[in-house]
Amino acid sequence: MPGGRLTQQERQRIALGLADGLAYAEIARGLDRPTSTVTREVMRNGGPTSYRADLAQRAAERRTHQRRRAAPKGPAAPPQAEGRDPEAMREYEENFTTILMQSGLPKMTARVLVALYTTDAGSLTAGELVQRLQVSPASISKAVSFLEGQGLIRRERDERRRERYVADNDVWYQSMIASARSHAQLVATAREGVGILGPGTPAAVRLENIARFMDFVGESIIRAAEQARDILYVAPEAPADRTPEPDRP
Repeated sequence: MPGGRLTQQERQRIALGLADGLAYAEIARGLDRPTSTVTREVMRNGGPTSYRADLAQRAAERRTHQRRRAAPKGPAAPPQAEGRDPEAMREYEENFTTILMQSGLPKMTARVLVALYTTDAGSLTAGELVQRLQVSPASISKAVSFLEGQGLIRRERDERRRERYVADNDVWYQSMIASARSHAQLVATAREGVGILGPGTPAAVRLENIARFMDFVGESIIRAAEQARDILYVAPEAPADRTPEPDRP
């Protein structure tokens, strides 16, 4: 499978595939590329209805140029832990960001969330996010406010009284519980409409079906979230103590 960046010819083939209504996976097979590469390329360049090979090529060249110009600015990026490949990490973070964007998150919000997920500490300060993503503090503040409102991150203070943004296992649990609560509000509103519209009328039956469906889904979410928290979460293993124990008589 070829590696490296997409060529102009490959971008033209992506554009032709989109025009023919091909799925990302089918286009990727024709290029012998991962589906995620094609998905990321299309999503970052206007989506399937607006993708243009020439504009995508110029945008890629511009990003490369900007990265080269930005490299000397500010303190150097910290070395990757555990011998991680910086280029592989960058590609992975871009892919992860694209997937989150497809789920509905704005681009900057998705980038912040990916940064939090892929740091071993599981938390970063606003200043660390600014340095890591090379964006303005205002952009970080807006993204953090959105993520906090969705229950996807939380704030805490470290020993230096700095505000840190945290994304850990419990945050996902709390987010799922918040989602279930929003379903409960929809259930109550739908059932209120049943009484107003008159039980047995077509509109009331429709609302009652919505209420029953969402009630079932909400209960299932809560049950699954509680089971997942109790069963699936695994704490990182502590480093093995390599000091040999003294021989016992």
